[in-house]
Amino acid sequence: MLTVYTLKNCDTCKKATKWLEAEGIAFKNHDVRADGLTTETITQIVETLGWEKALNRRSTTWRTLEDAQKTDVDDAKAIGLIGEHETLLKRPVFVSGIEMVAGFDERARALALKCG
Repeated sequence: MLTVYTLKNCDTCKKATKWLEAEGIAFKNHDVRADGLTTETITQIVETLGWEKALNRRSTTWRTLEDAQKTDVDDAKAIGLIGEHETLLKRPVFVSGIEMVAGFDERARALALKCG
């Protein structure tokens, strides 16, 4: 089963879920704010994708962080930041088994189509 980590107010997430529904692909929608994120899930995402792809440095939340929080980022720091501010997770994240893709692009569509 495909799991998609989203945020209800995220335009890209809305576009992705509409596309999945239009394609008839069954998926579990996991809203990172409403449903939360476990440290284990965050760790798996960061370790699989790398912190650079998992951490949304274009978000409003990122811009509001203190400079010290934004420097010397590594996997451990990214996991901690996402744990404190779930909106720092780049979205959507498509997860199927051990395969994982962040964002809504051709790679995400291809992963979703394999599940559908």
